[in-house]
This record gives sequence, structure tokens and C-alpha cells, in this order.
Amino acid sequence: MKTVGLSPSSPGGPLARVTIERRELRDDDVAIRVDFCGVCHSELHALHAWTPPGLLVPGHEFTGVVLATGSAVSAFRPGDPVAVGNIVDSCGHCPMCRRGQENFCHESPTLTYGGTDRRDGSPTLGGYSREIVVAEGFTYALPATLDAAAAAPLMCAGITVWEPLRALGVGPDTSVAVVGIGGLGHLAVKMSTALGAATTAIGRSAAKADDARRLGASEYLVSSDAAAMAAARDRFDVVIDAIPVAHDVAPYLTVTGVDGTLCQLGYLGPMTVDAMDLLIGRKKLTSAGSGGRPATAEMLTFCADHQIGADVEVLPSADVDVALERLARNDVRYRFVLDLSDLDD
Repeated sequence: MKTVGLSPSSPGGPLARVTIERRELRDDDVAIRVDFCGVCHSELHALHAWTPPGLLVPGHEFTGVVLATGSAVSAFRPGDPVAVGNIVDSCGHCPMCRRGQENFCHESPTLTYGGTDRRDGSPTLGGYSREIVVAEGFTYALPATLDAAAAAPLMCAGITVWEPLRALGVGPDTSVAVVGIGGLGHLAVKMSTALGAATTAIGRSAAKADDARRLGASEYLVSSDAAAMAAARDRFDVVIDAIPVAHDVAPYLTVTGVDGTLCQLGYLGPMTVDAMDLLIGRKKLTSAGSGGRPATAEMLTFCADHQIGADVEVLPSADVDVALERLARNDVRYRFVLDLSDLDD
């Protein structure tokens, strides 16, 4: 099956239309017309790290409509609205997969793009394309009450913050701080607030204070205000750190409460932690990434019930390079989404 996608011809170069050959439907496959695809910060790294001659088609958080199904598919039929995230397969039998944590598959999950198909060894090509074929088990029903464009980033940014919020028991008796109000952080504020937690946003300046309150935060702390941060010492049960670059986590461990947890989501590189910052207060440092199938389905239902979607700026796919360039400058509030309908032209 041939379709149209977007791919660079050189590392870090502009993306242009290319013809993609999608596999014929297997018994458990769903063919999807991609309508909206989020633009994730990780794609900037992938595009600069890519080396020819292989084809790279990014995109791993998208929504669309079912076009056709394999003979064994029972959950979907043509015309159904669906969503897909950054994982399209896993081994299915390791301890992580058996407990519904396919994102931690011991044999490594198959990524939506830049991965390798487990059955035929072909490279996976992502959602910057008009059509895609995905296994039924990694295709999710998109609730009708969710806006399709605003829901696309839920499939990466949304599930990335949802799983730790749930795993850490965030609810009405929890105090939560979200550090870094960006693509991840703004959804963490929305979800934490909807879970009933007293939610505070933390930023480098007061520039996003009004936005944070609009998103649901009851308070806003400026991390450069030493007095305000000192007053918040040992205050929060859970701190979600969504800062996407290398930084010192010590100030955020300081505001984490006794037996509390700092969850590092935004930056996944090396970091240095003073053990004393953990020892005083029995504090914990953790991380997470993506999500398993049960949590992803749960998140979509929760977001539909609470009318949670990402704050998005929708651009035609022809403007993908504009989106990537602006994203590199952090010139977005809070997620770019590509409208793929212009690929029909």
C-alpha cells in the first residue's frame, strides 16, 4: 500500500514529501488515515541524528480514522476514530508486557518510527504521513468527546505524565508541584488538578503564572525567588520535573516533602544528585517514560471525562519545518500539531 509522508534528505535538513510503501494488512492490523500528528521535542534529536540512506518518517502521537481492518480485528471497523502513540508492538511475553507495561518491554518495544518490525524486519515509519498500518493491540479508540487535534499529544506527552501521576497515587489528599510548564508540564498541571490534587506550578520567571492558573494550578512559584522556594521547603508530596534540558535537581528535591517523590520526566540524560538531598526527608527520585496499554486506554477515558486535551497550535503539514524550527526555540504554547489533510493535494 502506497501513501505519502514527510522525510528529510539530509541530517537536520528540511522535510519533503516522499512515497511510502506500507505493509499489506495482516490479520490483526488496522489501516489508519492519519489526520493530526503532534510534533515532539524528541523528533528534533532524531532528525539531527539520522543518517542516510535509510528513510526516516517521524511522528509518534497521532489521531485519525480507521480505513480498513484485518480479518481477525474485532475492536475496530472502518470509520472509527482512533489514536496511536510511540509504541506499536512489544514482545508480549516478558514480565513487563504481562503486567501491561509494554513501554518497559525487556526485548525493547517497537517504536512507531525508527524501530524495526518484529515480524519482517522492516524499519518502522511514523505518523508524518497520510496513512499508516498498526497492530490492533496498539491502536486505541478515540473518545468522541475529545478534539482530535488536541488529543494527538496525549499519546506521548499525556501518557508520559499520566503513568507516574497514577503510580504515585496522586489524588485529593496529595500536594503536587509541576516544574516546567511546557509540552509535558502543562498536561501534568491539567491532569493533576483533575485528579483532585492541590497543584502548584513552578517556573523560572513569572511569565507563565497566568497560564498556569488557567491550566488549573492554584499557585505559582518562581524558582529564581530564593525566599519563595525556601518557604516551600519539604512541602510537596509529588514533584513532576518536566524541564527538558540538563539542570540541577537539588532545588526541587528541597521542596519535595518527607517521604515524597521527585519524578524526572523532561530530561533523561546524566545527572548528579547529592545523597544528602535524598537522605534528609527520606525522599525518592524516580523517572518514567511513555506508558503501557492499560494505562493509555485509562488516560484517554479520563481525559474524555474531564475534557482534557493539549493546548495546541495546528499547522498544515507543509509547515512542518516551521514547527520544528519554532519548537527548537521553545516558541510554542504548548504543542504543535500537524494537519495531514494537505497531503491529499
